[in-house]
Amino acid sequence: MAHKQVIAFGPFKDFIADGVRMGDTIRLSGAVSVDEQGQTLHAGDIVKQARQAYAHIAKVLEKFRATMDDIAYETLYVTDMSAIMGDQEKMGAFFGARAEAYGGDPQVSQSLIGVSELAAPGLMIEIVVVAHV
Repeated sequence: MAHKQVIAFGPFKDFIADGVRMGDTIRLSGAVSVDEQGQTLHAGDIVKQARQAYAHIAKVLEKFRATMDDIAYETLYVTDMSAIMGDQEKMGAFFGARAEAYGGDPQVSQSLIGVSELAAPGLMIEIVVVAHV
């Protein structure tokens, strides 16, 4: 059985691991836009929320000595598809922020899933990733 490495920090560390590594696979819990007290940041702005979530993902990966380039798959859970899809301006802003987080065009598999709500009021996006090192 592979050794399990668990990383947990931040406002939810007592009941949610930020990430778990077993062998060469790192699975991160869903990243959302919250502050150090767990309060929602950037309510109503999905692009800013995505930037905050991706920043958290990068921070967790760093603790595993991994980078955004090690991500193979991501799932985006979105409460309002019209905030990122439907017109070029919204798509450009959102996918531009995503590319910025990855340092260029992301070379990852992706699922984009619409949901009715997330864990806290005001959250519009939750990002889950799987990385391989």
